[in-house]
Amino acid sequence: MLSPANSKSSLSHSKRYGIQRRDFIQYMATVSAIPLTAVTAQCAALDNPQFDGNPFTLGVASGDPEPTGVVLWTRLAPNPLEHGGMPNEAVRVRWEVASDEGFASVVRSGTALAMPQLGHSVHVEVDKLKSHSWYFYRFHVGNETSPIGRTRTAPARDAMPDRVRFAFTSCQHYESGYFNGYPHMQKEDLDLVIHLGDYIYEYGGQDNRVRKHIGSEITSLADYRMRYTQYRLDQSLQETHRIFPWLVTWDDHEFDNNYANLVSEQDGISPEEFLARRMNAYQAYYEFMPLRRRSFPQGPHMTLYRGCQYGQLANFQVLDTRQYRTDQPNGDRTKPMTGKVFDPKGTMLGDRQEHWLMSNLLKSTSTWNVLAQQVMMAPLNRGEGEDRRYSMDQWPGYEVSRRRLLRFFHERKIPNPVVLTGDIHVNWVNDLQLDFQDPKSPVVGTEFVGTAMTSGGNGGNHIAEYVRAAEQNDFVKWYNSNRGYVSCELTTKTWTSHFRTTPFVDKLGSPILTPASYVIQQGRPGAELA
Repeated sequence: MLSPANSKSSLSHSKRYGIQRRDFIQYMATVSAIPLTAVTAQCAALDNPQFDGNPFTLGVASGDPEPTGVVLWTRLAPNPLEHGGMPNEAVRVRWEVASDEGFASVVRSGTALAMPQLGHSVHVEVDKLKSHSWYFYRFHVGNETSPIGRTRTAPARDAMPDRVRFAFTSCQHYESGYFNGYPHMQKEDLDLVIHLGDYIYEYGGQDNRVRKHIGSEITSLADYRMRYTQYRLDQSLQETHRIFPWLVTWDDHEFDNNYANLVSEQDGISPEEFLARRMNAYQAYYEFMPLRRRSFPQGPHMTLYRGCQYGQLANFQVLDTRQYRTDQPNGDRTKPMTGKVFDPKGTMLGDRQEHWLMSNLLKSTSTWNVLAQQVMMAPLNRGEGEDRRYSMDQWPGYEVSRRRLLRFFHERKIPNPVVLTGDIHVNWVNDLQLDFQDPKSPVVGTEFVGTAMTSGGNGGNHIAEYVRAAEQNDFVKWYNSNRGYVSCELTTKTWTSHFRTTPFVDKLGSPILTPASYVIQQGRPGAELA
């Protein structure tokens, strides 16, 4: 059923999204057929196009590493801020993968189509590579050659690497400042970068900000494409994509703030309007991210949750806490934990994703089992005294789901579960207890909440409700309000998280600080100051 609870708008409102109700089903069917078109249309493509400028202005990227392969990405856009500047035709793109940066030893090569239906983006799923190995790649089109990208495959599934190093971040609001954390991230010896969502923000441009979004709030496919283009033109972001493989998931701002499944945050949005906009947002997300074909959106739906295993050392479960959740209980915002918070039908993950997650965790033989997801799992009380208040948008608003998952960790003895979280724009280190109401309840996992790259501005400020929450919630080990990212090193014995922070984002060139590092001992849930 396409019937969100808040559906009050008239038919005329759907014109904002370029679609009429009577065309909706046909439109969905057409868009859903795009991946088949992109795969099968191997003719009528331009082989040697000529460009007025560099078609690789948006750089290159790689992602979703596996032991024998990885996804390579680029998007042709000689005039990126003029809707790409490409002809309305398919263009044949050549690609190469080499074991050396000079491409003396090319190990894989081929061609791919840059389709206008996909904004001339390219997603190449390279296979037959060596596990746990660095490779270099590039694209050619006409007489033009892309920058040389660098990527790395995952270890073999039965291998035990000495270590895995990765960094994670989230929430990079363009208008809030410069992405000062990325140049420092580039200097680290990383296997992987994980982005936990809010890669873009959908809001319209505002004056008196550090930088300004182009246009008003985005709704159409062209709007979303332009917004991603503006972000990808940031050289520090583009360079970080170039030199590391990425593992990505979304939160809400890739589409619309605080949406839940089929329910908009705004009243008066019809099902057709909502799903047409979601279809636009999801397609643009796929177009700009190094994702496999299995993640291609089918109309307004997109399967983004997936696993990524790093041998026997780490098993990453990438979650989607937006698309399948029930509506935020009690009217959203910060509320007491009452009423629909305890609805047994309330779900954060949806039945299918939750079953998939638990099945994968049961089968996992890895030392560290990682949940890469969006919103805080620990029940952070933000109230004062007896007035206990919790975010209804986070896991405490879905208390039955949250308790079921933590009980699963405990009863099924899942080895070393670690939750990675974004969204809240500050750093937290939390013990995950089986029963947070009982101080003696066992700790069953650890949650590392990473700060924003830019969202919220410079940071380092006193946030009264968060300071109070850090003091009155015993499971909180540490809190910090600066911007930046988290750098993690995993071995068979320890997990160490280094919190990297930038003192400012309102101008370029911030130094990097490490205000705290926390370590987890294998077999002993809960983090301690390193």
